[in-house]
Order: sequence, then C-alpha cells, then structure tokens
Amino acid sequence: MRIWIALFRGINVGGKNILPMKGLVALLEGLGCTDVRTYIQSGNAVFSSRESGRLELEERIADAVSAAHGFRPRIILLSSEQLQQAVKANPFPEAEPRSLHLFFLGRKPASPDLEGLNAVKADSESFVLTGEVLYLHAPDGIGRSRLVQRAERLIGVDATARNWRTVMKIQEMASQL
Repeated sequence: MRIWIALFRGINVGGKNILPMKGLVALLEGLGCTDVRTYIQSGNAVFSSRESGRLELEERIADAVSAAHGFRPRIILLSSEQLQQAVKANPFPEAEPRSLHLFFLGRKPASPDLEGLNAVKADSESFVLTGEVLYLHAPDGIGRSRLVQRAERLIGVDATARNWRTVMKIQEMASQL
C-alpha cells in the first residue's frame, strides 16, 4: 500500500464546487482507498491505496467526483515521500508559518517565466522554484500578492497552494498511516 495526499483545488469556495469531506471520504473508499482522512474543508485528503500510478489515480478520483457531484475538480496528487521531500527542501526555515506558502505543481514546469515572477513579486516577497514546488515567503500576506495571482500562468502548469501550517498538519496525518 502506498500513502497518497490529494490536494483539491477550488472546492467549497464561495458556495461553488461543494464537496463535503464526509462525501469525499466515502468516494475515496469507494475507489478502494483505505485509512482516508481529510483536513479542513478546502480539500486535503490523506489515504492509502494499492494504486501506484499518480496520474491514473488523479483521473479516477476526478472522474468519481464528476459523476457524483457534477463538477470535475483539479487535483494534485503527491506521494508521502514527495510531501516529505518538499518539507525538507524548505528554503525559508526561518519564516513564520503564516507567511510561508507552498504551491504544489501538477508536473515539473518545462520553461517557467522566472523573470515574470520576479517582476510581479512585492519587495517583501521571496520565492524559490524547485522541481514541482514553488515556495513563497510573503511576510505581508498573500491577499493582494500579484505573484500569487499570476504564479500559475507564469509557471505554466497547474498548481495549488497550501500554507506551512496546513502542509505540516498533512505531513503529520500521513506519518500516522
């Protein structure tokens, strides 16, 4: 059995794409996943599965949500090892947890526009792109960050962001399986 982390993008926001966490647990269990746990309503799930193909499992989950709830979510699936590596590679260990965000990418970007990211970032912001993770240290918050607003387009791949506290909670959940 392999431990997976599913990060859903854009669910339960503003009354759209509603996916109750109890329903998500049942849906994942219906796909043969075990030890399913969720964290907060924004769509974070940790589970075990015999499936080893990341993209295939992403598709199966998205298809199941579409069939059951009428919308197809964007999902970034990580192995527990990938999450652990992202935590270990944190280039901003001194950052306050509320000011550090990890953008998990659907795949490694072929040609990210780093100049564009640098051009839109605030003076107080710092970022590092490594592999399939963009780390953003934003001491002034991300509410008005132009980098956050444009990151996905400038990187050129699907992404979903989680703050450091959420990442640490998900890692803790995964380690308990």
